[in-house]
Amino acid sequence: MWMYEHSVETDASVEAIFAILTDVSAWPEWNAGVERVDLNGPFVAGTTGTMVVPGQDPLTFRLVWVDEAGGFEDETEIPGADVVVRVRHSIERLGQGRTRITYLAKIDGLAADTIGPSIGPAITADFPEVMAALAARAEAEPAAR
Repeated sequence: MWMYEHSVETDASVEAIFAILTDVSAWPEWNAGVERVDLNGPFVAGTTGTMVVPGQDPLTFRLVWVDEAGGFEDETEIPGADVVVRVRHSIERLGQGRTRITYLAKIDGLAADTIGPSIGPAITADFPEVMAALAARAEAEPAAR
């Protein structure tokens, strides 16, 4: 298994962050690594969707965990690679108006030990920038606090 984790803290509320995360059609507005995201239903565990990232074929993903007070996790099987990429987007209330956002990426599967170190850093390279943009967008929301 390959793993990567990154966290940021913000003054935005859990509710403001979760609202932005569930509006998948707007992800390209704050996440430069996403051209388009389409869900095949509501933002609940079990729903599948398609993500288009610049320069790549569309990827099918599935929401495996959704909690409006805690975040969500998605999983994507990489075609022909014998690996599954899971990313948990956690939101944690810290108190005194602060919130921690954590992205935890895991690559599992038969080829995880060989493929993970090569694709993992490419998948997670923009996490710090994406999370900073998410936090800034949430802080700018009228109901951010």
